[in-house]
Amino acid sequence: MPDHKTTNGDGRAPLILYALLTSLTAISIDAILPGLHSIEETLRAQPPLRTQHVVSLFVFGMAFGELLIGPAADAFGRKTALIAGLVVYVVGTVLAMTAGSLDVLIMGRILQGLGVSGPKIATRAMIRDQFEGDAMARVMSFMFTLFILVPMIGPALGQSIVALAGWRGVFVMYLVLALALGSWMVLRHPETLPPERRIPIRLKPLASNALRILTNRRVALLIIATGFVFGAQLFYLSVAAELFLDAYGIDRAFPLLFAILAGGIGLASYTNGILVERFGANAMARSGFVGMCASSAGMLMACLLTDDQLPLVMFMVLGFGMFFAIGILFGNLNAMAMRSLGDVAGIGSSFLASGSSLVATLFALAAGSFYAGNVVIVPVAFLLAGGAGLLLTVLALRSDGTSISAARPGAKRDG
Repeated sequence: MPDHKTTNGDGRAPLILYALLTSLTAISIDAILPGLHSIEETLRAQPPLRTQHVVSLFVFGMAFGELLIGPAADAFGRKTALIAGLVVYVVGTVLAMTAGSLDVLIMGRILQGLGVSGPKIATRAMIRDQFEGDAMARVMSFMFTLFILVPMIGPALGQSIVALAGWRGVFVMYLVLALALGSWMVLRHPETLPPERRIPIRLKPLASNALRILTNRRVALLIIATGFVFGAQLFYLSVAAELFLDAYGIDRAFPLLFAILAGGIGLASYTNGILVERFGANAMARSGFVGMCASSAGMLMACLLTDDQLPLVMFMVLGFGMFFAIGILFGNLNAMAMRSLGDVAGIGSSFLASGSSLVATLFALAAGSFYAGNVVIVPVAFLLAGGAGLLLTVLALRSDGTSISAARPGAKRDG
């Protein structure tokens, strides 16, 4: 069977487009971080809303978008679903860009999160339509390299734009990027899913398959475990700019320090690629959780011993360890959950992304409510997430690993 199934003219152009569309999610989170102080000064947050919700509730919107886009992309085509998502993203961007209050800005961010799921999910489906085998592995490697690079440069880009044009300028960048990518997709990229391969949305089998996924103990536990890991990272992202300013008086150097910690995820991804075939995803996930718990416990102990005056160097070293562990966990937990999805891999991947995003949002909101300019809440959040994730993963691996069979129109549910 060939590695590459279709070609679209210049083979590199679609890959560049996919990479840019995929990066929209990361840049939408990371580039706004340096502008949170300015947003606070301009819009004056009123309880219960805080500027950290600009980040966490963006992911809340993603949780619902990821659930809808998968079936829509199968039923109406990848291109249609992707463009629809970008339209919602643009509406949310304009709303946030012109907001006169924090609640309106956050509503725009929720719409951005809902819309960005279009390019996030549809590009994966487009790659699956056109590539397989070694070719798919090369494409996904290229895409994941971008995932590593964007968090490292996003805050620096955002800081430059905020300095030149204020925080609203970041949303102007989002708008220009979305319109440019949408135009490129409409004008230059063909649909990759022909009409004869589309799967109409039928509520009964869709609901039946959803129920089979959610009632599968192994999959459900791994979704929640993944959500805890993502939630720890999301909590850090939502308070990072405030944390470095409140605890260490760091503002201009924030993007550099942020990039160093993000580098832990990149190094872990490379390391995992080397070791996972030798030791297996299950063992690598366990080691990731152990590392996450050990690093966060070490930081917590150091915070207690220094009366929450943790030296910056110690925070960076232990924080690098925590993010290295997260880099080990993400790929392996997703792979472990996908193994059991069998015939429902399409809708199952949407549930995996959506469910983990929802758990992550709830965890980040809960942890964020305890943030008061203190470092100690960071290791506490990571330790709780790591411990809970490890327990859930151990329980999941003791559950039945049989693949889920799909419910089809006219078929009875298996006993």
